[in-house]
Amino acid sequence: MQIHRLPVLSDNYIFLLNVPEQKIAAVVDPAVAQPVLQHLQALDTQLVAILNTHHHSDHVGGNRELLQQFPAAIVYGGAEDKGRIPGQQVFLQEGDRVSLGDRTADVLFVPGHTRAHIAYYFAPTHANEPGDLFCGDTLFAGGCGRLFEGTPAQMVASLSKLRALPDTTRVWCAHEYTLKNLKFALTVDPVNAALKTRLEETQSVRDRAEATVPSWLGTEKQTNPFLRWDQPALQQAVGMNDAVRTFARLRGMKDQF
Repeated sequence: MQIHRLPVLSDNYIFLLNVPEQKIAAVVDPAVAQPVLQHLQALDTQLVAILNTHHHSDHVGGNRELLQQFPAAIVYGGAEDKGRIPGQQVFLQEGDRVSLGDRTADVLFVPGHTRAHIAYYFAPTHANEPGDLFCGDTLFAGGCGRLFEGTPAQMVASLSKLRALPDTTRVWCAHEYTLKNLKFALTVDPVNAALKTRLEETQSVRDRAEATVPSWLGTEKQTNPFLRWDQPALQQAVGMNDAVRTFARLRGMKDQF
């Protein structure tokens, strides 16, 4: 399964999952249709699935146009999003699985950003290969999504689920927010040497107008404050002493950053 990252709108990423041997592909969170259609044509492949993580328009805006060109494509989304994702045919819950070629994704229910958010985790098929996590707006490189429909407790539970995946998981998040996220992170975790190094490297990458996505989950565990709410230094920095309150304070501070 080849993964193609398509930058669209101001800072969104669409991910096209291509299986060249079978000439089939799936798309994750198609904000718009035209770049996807162009890549499908260039790859000479057929779209068989649309994998949505949640209902926001910058993740589902291309669904209907893609279905016009590929009416047999199956639209997947969370069960709790029923009625909110255009063309949705399959209503996924925690523990469901979705296959494409020789890869199979485990569906994770990760509410917080929205009440219905899901993620797709493709475990590696061979030793020494990475896993691939398509997490929409739940986990970002260096950050996490805003709480529009969920609670801090829900988001902590969701991020805990993602944090439990192997360090060698590639994190394919849906936005290029990394530089600003890391600048915020340094304000609450200023003695984190790994974070300082990551910020310097990210600045260089963005100065070259290159993407910072995917990141490695192991790196997120070391440098992303929204996966480190149980660290004493972070709890002290925000004046809290438990996970949920620490997370809530961090998220509130980030919202004002």
